Amino acid sequence: MSDSAAPSPAVTYPVTTRAFGLAIIALSGMQMMAVLDGTVVNLALAPLQNELGLSDAGRNWVVSSYVLAFGGLMLLGGRLGDAFGRKRMFLTGVALFTLASAACGLAQDEGMLIAARVIQGAGAAVASPTAFALVATTFAPGPVRNQAIAIYAAMTGVGSFSGLIIGGALTEVSWRWIFLINLPIGALILVLGTKALVETRADRAPLDVPGAVLATLGSFGVVLGLVEGPERGWTDTLVVASVVIGLVLIGAFLLVERTAQNPLLPFSLFRDRDRVATFVAIFFSGAALFSMTVIVAVFVQEVLGYSPLHAGLSFIPFGGGMALAAVLSSWLAPRLAPRWIIGAGALITCGYLIYASTLDVGAQYWTNLFLPIGGIGFGVGLAVIALPLCAIANVDHDHIGPLTAISLVAQNLGGPIGLAVVSAMATSKTLSLGGTSGPAVSMTDPQIVALGEGYTFGLLGCAVLAVVAGIAALFIRYTPGQVAQAKAAQDLSV
Repeated sequence: MSDSAAPSPAVTYPVTTRAFGLAIIALSGMQMMAVLDGTVVNLALAPLQNELGLSDAGRNWVVSSYVLAFGGLMLLGGRLGDAFGRKRMFLTGVALFTLASAACGLAQDEGMLIAARVIQGAGAAVASPTAFALVATTFAPGPVRNQAIAIYAAMTGVGSFSGLIIGGALTEVSWRWIFLINLPIGALILVLGTKALVETRADRAPLDVPGAVLATLGSFGVVLGLVEGPERGWTDTLVVASVVIGLVLIGAFLLVERTAQNPLLPFSLFRDRDRVATFVAIFFSGAALFSMTVIVAVFVQEVLGYSPLHAGLSFIPFGGGMALAAVLSSWLAPRLAPRWIIGAGALITCGYLIYASTLDVGAQYWTNLFLPIGGIGFGVGLAVIALPLCAIANVDHDHIGPLTAISLVAQNLGGPIGLAVVSAMATSKTLSLGGTSGPAVSMTDPQIVALGEGYTFGLLGCAVLAVVAGIAALFIRYTPGQVAQAKAAQDLSV
């Protein structure tokens, strides 16, 4: 008797016995390079601004342009891997990121640097989500894949922490080296990826290119208006037109998503009010964290006179506090409603930011900065476990991937928008006190004092962002049991 149907072919995986090897080095190496780039740039902002003569708006664009391109194109980047093959698109993204890094390191003016940063962000938007997806098709389920995920995740922490030291040390030589260091790393990843990774089957699903373009350009428009407003004036034609056009494009994006065949932002995922509150909390917590790190990095260098390496070392308590709170949050998540964990983190962060907003040019590290930097890290750490789990709570397995990606986009887009608002507050405050924008190296002592007042006023803005995130978290009604189930589903989804 013959079978009525042929059995489905068994799924085969290139790596089945041991995770550590060329494949995971290539995939996790890209993750570390992307995270490292985001960390080291903050430490180089002050010397970079001084050497190129950037305005405060231009300095902010150095960080915002990368994150906007990365966050705005991330969902499309993941879909490109599905449509054209994950290995092919991973290598394309790495190559684009590496070449753009070279252009950043060789930039001679503001326009060239910002344009290269946009391309760099686009490369990361293709390579990063594709790299994580390749983990599922490269490593066999079970212990091997668990090892691969652990190595991949560890690279995020290694990149964040080592970026403080490496970035400061490289910037002591020249800010250009924080970009040029990516060239040998990127070349090695390309060689290893070409040799060790296996191509996946292409799925020619429709790509929502209009949605990705509208979302990215809309965000750029709003941020452009907010960044340029303090120096040009809020009634300036460019400022008003940028904000209006940006909002129109974002509105057009929402309309396109309602009719797109394969939308980047499926509206069906937002019918749960708890999930909407979660994304609001993620957006504003990302805005507070991103803005705070930039403001503190330039404050300690331009106002307190720290060297880039000294500034990097001063952030170490932040990483320690964040790691300690992440462990505590992991223990609390299955025992306590997430809204209280996230709310407590927001309250702690807000309290330390308010204290930091009272500092001036006479602030001392061990007396005035050590505890607030560590305390803010602890407050942020309480939320970094619970919020992503709330994003995927109470959904079926097929929605975990899209919701995880959307939460990352919300966090990435919240950063530059929050920085634009906070920087506008800081610059407006500085100018109102008789200070000036631009490189601090040419400022008089009274102008430095005004600059410091502006930065600390910006930290007060960061505290407001943290408060909004905490208030949004109070509307999240997921139970500890639902969060625990989300954690178990997340572990099985890769």
